[in-house]
Amino acid sequence: MPEKKNTLTTAPIFLAFLCMGFGDAVGPFVGLAKEHFQLTNFIATLIQFVGFVMFFVLSIPMGIYQDKKGKKHVLMLGLLVALIGLVIPIFGGLKEYSVFLITVLLLGGGAAILQVAGNPVMRDVSPDGKYSRNLSLGQFVKAIGSLSGPVIPVIAARWFNAGWELIFPIYSIALLITLAILWFTNIKEKEVENTIPATFKSSFQLLGNSYVALMVLGIFIYVGAEQSMSSGIPLYLESKFGIDIESLGVAGTGLFFLALMTGRFFGAVILNWMSARKFLMITVLVSVLGISGMFTGVESLAVISILVIGLGFANIFPLIFSITVDHIPERTNELSGLMISAIVGGAILPPVMGLVADMSSMTIGFFVPLAGIGYIFFVALKNLKVKSL
Repeated sequence: MPEKKNTLTTAPIFLAFLCMGFGDAVGPFVGLAKEHFQLTNFIATLIQFVGFVMFFVLSIPMGIYQDKKGKKHVLMLGLLVALIGLVIPIFGGLKEYSVFLITVLLLGGGAAILQVAGNPVMRDVSPDGKYSRNLSLGQFVKAIGSLSGPVIPVIAARWFNAGWELIFPIYSIALLITLAILWFTNIKEKEVENTIPATFKSSFQLLGNSYVALMVLGIFIYVGAEQSMSSGIPLYLESKFGIDIESLGVAGTGLFFLALMTGRFFGAVILNWMSARKFLMITVLVSVLGISGMFTGVESLAVISILVIGLGFANIFPLIFSITVDHIPERTNELSGLMISAIVGGAILPPVMGLVADMSSMTIGFFVPLAGIGYIFFVALKNLKVKSL
């Protein structure tokens, strides 16, 4: 009976992770909206910026609000905010670019709120010692939602003779179903001994803890490195081997994200018998090996390296997040807000990589994510020395 009850509780959380992945559609939206609204490259990039900036703006306030209202309440709020944003295009919101940006703003805001609540609530519904495993599995489900962003418009055009706008009603229906299921799901949040109510002051004071600061910066740098890879891989393949970006298909960014998704699934399996701290070190070493292969200049090795990088990167985020929360569980809500706000690193590091590439070459540009993974290696090393987590 307890196993059945646990399954009934975790299933809606995994659905929420699927919806969380819809927020990553802001990446594919750049190219689609650029053509739809006839935008310049610079104006089109505002889409991605608006999506990422909401993580920085909302995460800490939502962590504080969550401390008062509970994780299920905030999880449903995130679904509702994203749903409002997705409904706008259905009722004519694709006529003006400025109105479409509101959709992106709300979708990004909803995804940020879902991350704040979804990552820690997974700990509440997981058996003891299985939080890292379930969080990796949740990120695998999220990756399926992320892949739907570029896949749905292709399916809509090829098989239904429809435009990319079909993505909005599909996402809306999925969010409504998840909201309804969550409404009727009883989630028992784990009680922790914390006499300090969450505030902005208490949240930022946590950064005075050297361990917390180390891990939050780890999230910032990892997400920046991941976004640098996803944006840099197609440009690298084009500049180095003359492969047209438009004809890349799964040989480019799609291959990287497919490897990410696969790695998260196998990561959840591996974490059944390996500690999160040891697995973090292994994933970092695999990542370094993969990025190093990009410097060989051999096309076949570069493609293999893209797969290896994706497998290495796959579990870094859920591992850093779960290890940190398990270290200070009584401050879960504040930690969640801080770490999710650090996702803004995805808007900071890619331009740095682009600047390095402009000054030298795309190959040299990969030293930026390599340096980022070097920092994560330092984080993994520090965690191996921490005796009690």
